[in-house]
Amino acid sequence: MGKRYHCDYCARSFQDTLHNRKKHLNGVQHHRAKKAWFDNFRDAAAILQDERAKQGCRKFLQTGQCVFGPSCRYSHMSEQDIKDLEQHIHERQLKVDLDQEEASAKPSLEEWLCRREKRAAPSSGSVLKLEEEKTAKGIGVPTFLLSIPDLPPSLLPLHSGRWRGKVHNDWG
Repeated sequence: MGKRYHCDYCARSFQDTLHNRKKHLNGVQHHRAKKAWFDNFRDAAAILQDERAKQGCRKFLQTGQCVFGPSCRYSHMSEQDIKDLEQHIHERQLKVDLDQEEASAKPSLEEWLCRREKRAAPSSGSVLKLEEEKTAKGIGVPTFLLSIPDLPPSLLPLHSGRWRGKVHNDWG
């Protein structure tokens, strides 16, 4: 039977030949299904703008159904749906504005760095040396590893300053 190609947009599968795949990928049904899929991820403001530009679908408004479905060139949204969408956009905008106000109230990165430098200045030595000493003290290598000859450098215990000067070319 051979390989089969499955199109996730159209939920169809067919024999995977160059001709069949090209025919399917260039087909109108595939393009419509692909557009419908990506429309699910559109911004609400863009959807509202598109729906306002369209006229209402008479068939959909009368019967609640349209034979063209999501590919109809007329709007299937009622006035209430459009108002709900506007409300959703307005609430989202308010939330974004509040988040921006909170972000502006927080200190900037430069202010934080200045405060950190001031705190570290009275101590003797740099912040980096203090951090190195803390990490070196906190690392414990199991004793059975130390008994193994020719241990790779990554498994050797750290001693302050020892790892900076040595370059291990043979451990590649």
